[in-house]
Amino acid sequence: MFAVVKTGGKQYRVSPGDVIVVEKLLGDAGAKIKLDQVLMVGEDGQAPEVGAPLVGSAAVNCEILDQTRADKILVFKKKRRQGYKRTKGHRQDQTVLHVLDINGKGAVASRADAKPAKAADPKPAEDKAEAPAQEAAPAKKKAAAKKKAASKKKAASKKKSTSKK
Repeated sequence: MFAVVKTGGKQYRVSPGDVIVVEKLLGDAGAKIKLDQVLMVGEDGQAPEVGAPLVGSAAVNCEILDQTRADKILVFKKKRRQGYKRTKGHRQDQTVLHVLDINGKGAVASRADAKPAKAADPKPAEDKAEAPAQEAAPAKKKAAAKKKAASKKKAASKKKSTSKK
């Protein structure tokens, strides 16, 4: 089962057990909230129910996992040849939600209950993707350093051979 909900001016496709990051919603970590602006509800293998603009009695029950802030965005203004430069930064407040169920259906299985504890931080997937690249980078640097050293030795031997003549 899935639903498309609207919150913070954006739309999110959610299923029971999902962890999503949305713009800040009121509430503390551990609080339960209800997203009632549901645009579409569907199940696998069936035609989805689409609202006009909202599905009347549908709601998505969520639990707030964390109240965090996004990465800093720098805003830089400059006018050429005028000596005018301004730098400002902005960090957007955001809320991490765990989707419990949709319309009271699709209760989360015990397997999915363990999932939010691991997925409380929305960035581990990115860190995992970057980890192999970080491990490969030193190997590439070592290989490049060996090539550079070998080329220096060749250049030095050429200079010696030309100076002997």
